[in-house]
Amino acid sequence: MSANRIILNETSYFGAGSRSVIPQEIKNRGFKKALIVSDKDLVKFGVVKMVTDILDKESIPYAIYDDVKQNPTVKNVKGGVEAYKAAGADFIIAIGGGSSIDTSKGVGMIIANPDFADVVSLEGEAPTKKKSIPIIAVPTTAGTAAEVTINYVITDEERVKKMVCVDPKDIPVIAVVDAEMMLSMPKGLTAATGMDALTHAMEGYITKGAWTLTDMFELKAIELIFKYLPEAVANPSSIEARDGMATAQYIAGMGFSNVGLGIVHGMAHPLGAFYNIPHGVANALLLPYILEFNASAALPKYRVMAQAMGIDTSKMNDEEAAKAVVDAVRALSIKIGIPQKLSELNVKPEDFPALAQAAFIDVCTPGNPRDVTVEDLLALYKKAY
Repeated sequence: MSANRIILNETSYFGAGSRSVIPQEIKNRGFKKALIVSDKDLVKFGVVKMVTDILDKESIPYAIYDDVKQNPTVKNVKGGVEAYKAAGADFIIAIGGGSSIDTSKGVGMIIANPDFADVVSLEGEAPTKKKSIPIIAVPTTAGTAAEVTINYVITDEERVKKMVCVDPKDIPVIAVVDAEMMLSMPKGLTAATGMDALTHAMEGYITKGAWTLTDMFELKAIELIFKYLPEAVANPSSIEARDGMATAQYIAGMGFSNVGLGIVHGMAHPLGAFYNIPHGVANALLLPYILEFNASAALPKYRVMAQAMGIDTSKMNDEEAAKAVVDAVRALSIKIGIPQKLSELNVKPEDFPALAQAAFIDVCTPGNPRDVTVEDLLALYKKAY
């Protein structure tokens, strides 16, 4: 029998305003100076200030590196490593979505393991020896769950490839999941990151490696996302909806980080690398098509997912319950304004063979409940077009 491994981060804080615990945690752990890793928009719109104000009040020194891009690159990570050394920092505070937290993981792993300074050698399950330097992750989106996962994704622009790095040593020591940090998220980003979380939950639930403990997380996440995502998009200032989504995406991360995903992610990664399409949008668009494709391989689980979404399946057979799941996901996606066709995102059909090839060798693809060929993936890209 194979062993089911579960790895979770050590300490997390939840709730509106929970960022107030950061100075005390810094002092308790004996940290001296932070490198804050974020992006220029979050600095410009005062989101980073919500944390730096607290640090200033407690006279905790920091430097800011805000060169992170939406799909962070090898260059972003190398720049972060230089900034960390120049600052004389001894820990990182990552403020942002998956991009800032993933960049921080890359920086943290390289500072601790200088042999991997080229960044590209971190791809896959790299043979690193030491834990990342300490990271305090403060997510500003409710989607990636990067603050609790063992994964991070960096774009290698030279090879036009999204490198998925999987390393238990990269988990932030503290996650501060504060809904107030998410209030400035525009509707489109709220929708896309929310659907990213739903993709994590649904793929993590039907992936080949799923088991009792991760099923528990994923089903709760599905239930919460269906409850809170429409409200978070419609009413961005609702702390209740923001907090519900913040918790949901974190719970989904606790599951999928430990069991893997499937071809929604396998196919979304090349779309991000080729066209710089936001990861959540690519996932959201592909999800209904691939749920339909995978149904035959996990029918009993689709019934349970339908129930988690609040669908009454008592008069349905398994096939009908599965169709209800696909329909509900598509309806949610349309309601919150997600594009439904790849043609809307300027994807070029002549790239499909290259996309399908890249998706086939993606690290997430083997976890798919239904085995796939390059031809299957090509057909799915065409269907989604």
